[in-house]
Amino acid sequence: MPIHPTAIIDPRAEIDPSAKIGPYVVVEGAVKIGANTTVGPFCNFVGPTEIGSDCQIFPRVSVGDIPQDRAFHGEESFCRIGNNVVLREGVTVHRGTGPGSQTVIQDDCFLMTNTHVGHNCELEPGVIMISGSLLGGHVHVGERAIISGNSGVHQFCRIGTMAMIGGLSKITQDIPPYMMTDQWGAVIAINLVGLKRSGMNSQERQEIKEAYRILYREGYTHRRAMDMLLAKNYSPAVAPLIDFLTETSVRGLTKAAA
Repeated sequence: MPIHPTAIIDPRAEIDPSAKIGPYVVVEGAVKIGANTTVGPFCNFVGPTEIGSDCQIFPRVSVGDIPQDRAFHGEESFCRIGNNVVLREGVTVHRGTGPGSQTVIQDDCFLMTNTHVGHNCELEPGVIMISGSLLGGHVHVGERAIISGNSGVHQFCRIGTMAMIGGLSKITQDIPPYMMTDQWGAVIAINLVGLKRSGMNSQERQEIKEAYRILYREGYTHRRAMDMLLAKNYSPAVAPLIDFLTETSVRGLTKAAA
């Protein structure tokens, strides 16, 4: 039976006939659940929330509830989950603060046990959050970044594409694309394994290594390092790093490890 008889489904909900809803699930409000998505026991969904197709949602997941934010005053906001997303046991995802705002998890993300995505966050495709990791509000995580276990990311931080956040990290400033951090949130190297797995060739990896040295190892001021990077004729592989560094930052750029 696609919907277990013990599940409580709001009449405003729209659940695809091919979706499977397990025992004691509660669906409250305007919640949409897409084709072939499987929901395990004791999950809770609060609308307005949209969940895409082919998602795997394990027991005791909570999606779309009100944010843990005193600035929230009951306004309509949203939570949107893409396709082929895995939410393991105990994951919590809160909707946005501010009228019409949203929390977004894009396609192919994998959130392991007891991870938390705060209000107004956005995860680009392929992000992995490992067990116990936490995102404060308004965090943006780039494509295929990895947030390692029991890490905490301060609100309004940006994590760049294919960045690798070390286990137990305390992230209080922006982490550029392709970088790795230690547990204190300082940049220690590039995510070489991730670059190789992404299919980047040796020349592209070498260019990213050079950009890393200019930015973090040669002792230049940020302005001087940016001038040097912009003067280089890098391949498009380095473009996400350059773009990230030229965007407005609320928290500022993290430092290198001593």
